[in-house]
Amino acid sequence: MDQAAFPARWNVSDPQLIAETFSSRIWKVRLADGYPAVIKALKPFDDVADELRGAHYLSWRDGVGAVRLLGFEGHSMLLEYAGDRLLADELNAHGDRHATDIANEVMARLLSPSDIPPPADLQPLRERFASLFKKARIDHHAGVESPYVETAAVAERLLSNPHELRVLHGDLHHDNVLLGERGWLVIDPKGILGDPGFDAANFFYNPLDRQGDLCLDPERIAHMAETFARTLGQRPDAILDHAIAWGCLSASWHAEDNNDEDEQSELGVVAAIRDVRSSF
Repeated sequence: MDQAAFPARWNVSDPQLIAETFSSRIWKVRLADGYPAVIKALKPFDDVADELRGAHYLSWRDGVGAVRLLGFEGHSMLLEYAGDRLLADELNAHGDRHATDIANEVMARLLSPSDIPPPADLQPLRERFASLFKKARIDHHAGVESPYVETAAVAERLLSNPHELRVLHGDLHHDNVLLGERGWLVIDPKGILGDPGFDAANFFYNPLDRQGDLCLDPERIAHMAETFARTLGQRPDAILDHAIAWGCLSASWHAEDNNDEDEQSELGVVAAIRDVRSSF
């Protein structure tokens, strides 16, 4: 999308292209009242349904814990400007435990009740795990002993016996939580229906540039598990099981992309979480 393609009724000005990914182009713009906003223009790609579900999720949340969806036309979204300070920046400035407390508070706000019926197109969490189950089947049939085979059984148990079913963001991590005028808000939801433990899991693997040290720290892993467990009303070992399942799911996506470096990095964190899990 270029500037001329912006819907006229949005009445935006001063567009600046601030990011471009495989899935979208992101513009910072100025609203008629002078406030900044963001336009996210989706490209044609395989997982565009993820982004569209995300727009429906934002409409449903209506600004509670998440950026507001100000406009939605075709494959373009006009979004509240979330700010430019990432939770990862907060971690670097004030420490990991401070960042974990913020993540926990944001997650609790996102799970707060809504009087509005949830979106009709939420993705069942089991569908999200398709790549992990596929990788586990391949390894099992090949006679390969891999973490995927073991973790597929963990994921199956979690999916078959959820603590509860809730509307989930689906991709919570330190680069999707930003500080703006309304406080800490999330961006880029996926719109999932499943156990809330799934939304806690990705934090164990982030920030991505700290997987080699911070994410392997057993004290950090245990603290996160205990902190998130209190908020979600679950046991710490259950949170760790979700984290293990998430890590192998993410690694299976990297395996599909032949990205061996990131796959092995994720599996290294999985192994560290397994070690901590054995003590609970």
